[in-house]
Amino acid sequence: MKKLFAALVYTALALGANTALADVQTAMGLRDGSMKKLVFHDTPQATSTAAFQLQDGGGTATLEDHRGKWVLLNFWATWCAPCRKEMPMLSELQTQFGGDDFEVLTLAAGRNSPEGIKKFFADMQIDNLPRHQDPKQAVASQMGIFGLPITVIIDPEGREIARLRGDAEWNSDSAKAIIAELTGQSLTGK
Repeated sequence: MKKLFAALVYTALALGANTALADVQTAMGLRDGSMKKLVFHDTPQATSTAAFQLQDGGGTATLEDHRGKWVLLNFWATWCAPCRKEMPMLSELQTQFGGDDFEVLTLAAGRNSPEGIKKFFADMQIDNLPRHQDPKQAVASQMGIFGLPITVIIDPEGREIARLRGDAEWNSDSAKAIIAELTGQSLTGK
């Protein structure tokens, strides 16, 4: 009986892994427009274990705290013009797909004052994205983030599966199709 149970568990895990791989393969084929810059890794990459500061002095967290869901992690800064351009698009993506299975996580890298971040979000009329900070760039450094913006897609197991350097149209049909495919959501979201 134990062998039968073990075989069933192994088969279920193998099918789940194959399904996830198939989803990533399909998502790769959905890249169009600015999403063509989204590079999927041949093998998932480790992410940072460093702590970052939660918004409004709420303590610290790590990427491990987001395990179990797909995460679109955006490294940005208040002084970054391309970041200003794409932040409303990231907000739109969060509105459409955010929930138990997916989250847009924004992380201000380097010197960004909390007041400056609040003003940036207020000016952009964004109230659904976190204002977390990586002031010493510990997370950014461990993940090889050079230049801004850079956005990475992290799978539910906490591994980086794709990276996009520079800004992109995160509210495009291509971006939405990729997120829908990876998360198993419909194109209308939740």
